[in-house]
Amino acid sequence: MDIDIDNFTAKESMKRFVSSMQSEPISVIEMVTADSLMQMDEAPGLKTCVSYFDLVLAADTTILESADIADAKNLRETQERVFLKMLFRYINRHHKRVYLLVESESEGETLLNYLERYCKGAQIGGLAKVSALDRADDMIVNAINGADIDCVISSMSSPLQEDFVTKNKSTLNANVWLGLGKTLLPPSGMQAAQSRFAQFVVKKLFRKEMERRKRETAGTMQAVK
Repeated sequence: MDIDIDNFTAKESMKRFVSSMQSEPISVIEMVTADSLMQMDEAPGLKTCVSYFDLVLAADTTILESADIADAKNLRETQERVFLKMLFRYINRHHKRVYLLVESESEGETLLNYLERYCKGAQIGGLAKVSALDRADDMIVNAINGADIDCVISSMSSPLQEDFVTKNKSTLNANVWLGLGKTLLPPSGMQAAQSRFAQFVVKKLFRKEMERRKRETAGTMQAVK
């Protein structure tokens, strides 16, 4: 799908995250899912920008399997989200100051509850809603910059998330942008069942699309020979 994904272990990814937290300018870390890759496929120019992010990691095993990666350790770490657990443990232990970006109040509550449960040591510098229909980038960037932030944590859908950081990273005063996407934080109640079914459908469609592209690539190579 024309996006390079870093195939690092959780420990290797964590070393890069810690290094980014201690340097400037802002480093962009993106966790991609099958869903976000399919959404970005409709924006080829944006996919080129994503290729220049500092770290792009697979957030579900469907992506690794489609890329014919069968390493048991990588698959397990991706399935269990080991890198994110290590990352939140670091933020918690060092009391890093974070700013949260979401698309709705309910998603903001979900993200705050998640951090309260797994990352109590984090200092929440603020939370803002980003609307695809009514963008207020300048106001949001000013709020982030005024809050003395170490890390921006974004839980937005693609391609809104990637578009926002691409357009604003040069003016963001933070060490790290962490793009989680919307599917990494667990919904609750009825939404949980709906989310699992939706992800099942998306992953099935993703696998079919990847197989189609592989056949086309193989056919093109055969024709060249």
